[in-house]
Amino acid sequence: MNDFVIVPERINAIDPQARHALDETGAVIITDLPGRPASLTVAAAMLFGTALRELYPHRTRRSVDGTTVPLHADSFDIVVDISGNPTRRRHPDEDYVLVLLAEQAPAGGESFVLDAHTFTDSLAPDLRAFLAETDVDLYGRWAGTRGLPATPRAGRHIEYTRTGRRITRRTDGAIPLHRDPDSEHITTMLAGLDVAVERAQAALPRFRLDEGEILVLDNYRCWHGREAHTGQRTVHIQTLRTDNAK
Repeated sequence: MNDFVIVPERINAIDPQARHALDETGAVIITDLPGRPASLTVAAAMLFGTALRELYPHRTRRSVDGTTVPLHADSFDIVVDISGNPTRRRHPDEDYVLVLLAEQAPAGGESFVLDAHTFTDSLAPDLRAFLAETDVDLYGRWAGTRGLPATPRAGRHIEYTRTGRRITRRTDGAIPLHRDPDSEHITTMLAGLDVAVERAQAALPRFRLDEGEILVLDNYRCWHGREAHTGQRTVHIQTLRTDNAK
């Protein structure tokens, strides 16, 4: 089995080892909490306690006959104006994501998770160097389609926080920065990354969440996705930042 494979452990919400298991592997499945959105906040508080810095509004995602969601790390930049007050609803550097399965599809919808640190370290030297050394526009391909600001979000796929914590990003929105003289090379590298990710995704084991379970992911370390499904499937999602986030 590849070193980048992660199969999350199921662990009771009140088990004191839950946080240790999350730190050890990058992903856990929290059980035995009520299957409602408020349980996301409860689980976050139990796992991170006073280390919670920012908790962003939960969002509900309902899909009918959904197509495959490929490997990705959650990342978005949304600031809205509420009565004259700029209010952040998502952050580009959310370091944990919690996904509560509220309604399982009749068929399909299995999840998969990859250790992105280990995976990217296994890539060819030129691709590894590109991920760590080259700035791209992380959301440029999404302009006009997801309500994002026009300002480019420059960043690298592999970065580090002030505390030394590694971030390994994955977004299908990445493109070269505007008028970057190395645009052709960057486009080639991004395409090479896509091919490598697709190959890794095909080899990952699948697991099926039960209704009410919460998949918790270290968003700096893990990429995740799910298979296509038939019928309706509903999840509640919450992202956050801890004291060790960027």
